[in-house]
Amino acid sequence: MRHKTIMGKILYTSKKPERMDQERGREWFTLTTQADENIVMHAHCEIEDAPNVVRDVVLAMDKKSRPIDCSVRISVGDIYEGSGWFQFSQDHVICESHNDSKGRISQNIKIPAPVKWFQAHPIIGDALLMKLYDLSKGPGKQFFDNLMLSSPDHRGATGPEIFQTGFGIRYVGEEEITVVAGTFKARHFQLVDTAGNLPEEHPPYNLWCTADERYLFLRAGVAGYMQTHYELVELQYG
Repeated sequence: MRHKTIMGKILYTSKKPERMDQERGREWFTLTTQADENIVMHAHCEIEDAPNVVRDVVLAMDKKSRPIDCSVRISVGDIYEGSGWFQFSQDHVICESHNDSKGRISQNIKIPAPVKWFQAHPIIGDALLMKLYDLSKGPGKQFFDNLMLSSPDHRGATGPEIFQTGFGIRYVGEEEITVVAGTFKARHFQLVDTAGNLPEEHPPYNLWCTADERYLFLRAGVAGYMQTHYELVELQYG
């Protein structure tokens, strides 16, 4: 067997005073690194906050996290919201999807360069996004354009369809952290500079991932109106 698979679970909790540390959702994921170094991510995500969201994503990407293809299916309030398929080439992005409110959606967008990252909204994918940051430049901030989302909604509860954006990543540094799944040497990042690139500015977002080539998600927290916490609680190597 030449491929390697990592499986795990991420717990979603609230940091609002009236719901402190209450469970508000969960995510099961697998990351399979194939012999050609491409990575296939499977994620089943459940958000219980009303209206609840259930999302299933299969995203293939290269070793630098650049997307190859993706499928997304979403239910909101226990009702079908939409499903879609995306394909990424050197100069085009294609989306064929269906949405309950918009009907059939067909997009074929010409791009000047390959898309650097496609965010279909699983939390496990947020850590893989951090591969874009050039660590050789040390702690600081770097801005990235030519990024795409399956939904501009902060919960990913619309679409799926192509939404073009850009934002910054700040690298804070390395530290050792302990989560339910264990103790790890971690890299601390922050998502910044979202104003003007999304319909609504994303609240401050801190994230920790493993300090190795896997960039495995460990912990994250969103401030502002969301006040949410995410933590790796189960980890298994296949």
